[in-house]
Amino acid sequence: MAPRPSTVIESGPGHISSVMSPFHRISRSFAGLSPPVRAMLWMVLACFVFSILNALIRATSHYLHPFQVAFFRNLFGLAFMLPWLMRAGLTGLQTGRFQLYFWRVVIGLASMLTWFFALALLPFAQAVALSFAAPLFATVLAATLLGETVRARRWTATFVGFAGVLVIVRPGIDSISLGAILALVSAALSSVSVIVVKQLSRTEPINAVVTYMVLLMTPMSLVPALFHWVWPPLEVWPLLVGMGLSGTLGHLCYVRSLHMADASAVMPFDYTRLLFAAILGWLFFSEIPDLWTWVGAAVIVASALYIAHREGIARHAAGTAEAATKAAASAAEPTLNVPAGGRNP
Repeated sequence: MAPRPSTVIESGPGHISSVMSPFHRISRSFAGLSPPVRAMLWMVLACFVFSILNALIRATSHYLHPFQVAFFRNLFGLAFMLPWLMRAGLTGLQTGRFQLYFWRVVIGLASMLTWFFALALLPFAQAVALSFAAPLFATVLAATLLGETVRARRWTATFVGFAGVLVIVRPGIDSISLGAILALVSAALSSVSVIVVKQLSRTEPINAVVTYMVLLMTPMSLVPALFHWVWPPLEVWPLLVGMGLSGTLGHLCYVRSLHMADASAVMPFDYTRLLFAAILGWLFFSEIPDLWTWVGAAVIVASALYIAHREGIARHAAGTAEAATKAAASAAEPTLNVPAGGRNP
């Protein structure tokens, strides 16, 4: 008889399970696939689960302030990570990179609060389309803060992508709404968060990355929530629990994807969120994205994909140059390190 799927979240970078046995079975079914394909599937699955999370956020925002919605999302997210924390104990959270975890949470909370507000104010698919501007902000940040060399082609793609943002918000026809501004601020902050998560996933257990997020973000998000506190109606509690579950599962899938492949290889699949958002917006909110939302999103996606393509070429060239340098150095070593008397006459 096959063993019954465990409901405890396992620790370590080589395991992703879930509090739900269906998710555990999905994880096991991915095991026979190649790492690039698995990384792609984890990203698509993360996008689907995050789309469900966004729909739940939108629904609960009709009853609660977005700051309070953010707190409950983190509270129940922490509750779903407790089985792993109880299994691994405090040793599962031992790290030498707590400062990086802390700043990841601060940036992530700011991005979360602005995003929850944007979802409450904008049409569902439009908010998701504007969130695709994150890679464009990442290019700007790489050049201005990290000192990376960004050449003309990437700058051109970045400017074209921001033109796609203007197509969506259409500031010459309608004034730019507060929701659109908040969505763009959230996208800028999330681009920083992606960089930090990628750095953490190289050395830290996947479940620890997610647990630290909700463990630190829960008390932090309580502070702004208290200024708008009302007790949720009884019918809202299942939605709040669903937010915690979908948020936790989505982040597990997301971090697993980044752990298995370079961000440039898997982030293009992040754009499936727009398709999921359009379907969920039509099913649950009777919203149909207008033509300009699709056109603007297509421009942003094309620009972001081109930026990822150019980054991949640059990394490949840098890797080739480094390999050539090492090969030349190793070729010179025999003539430099031959013991005395060891040369042929």
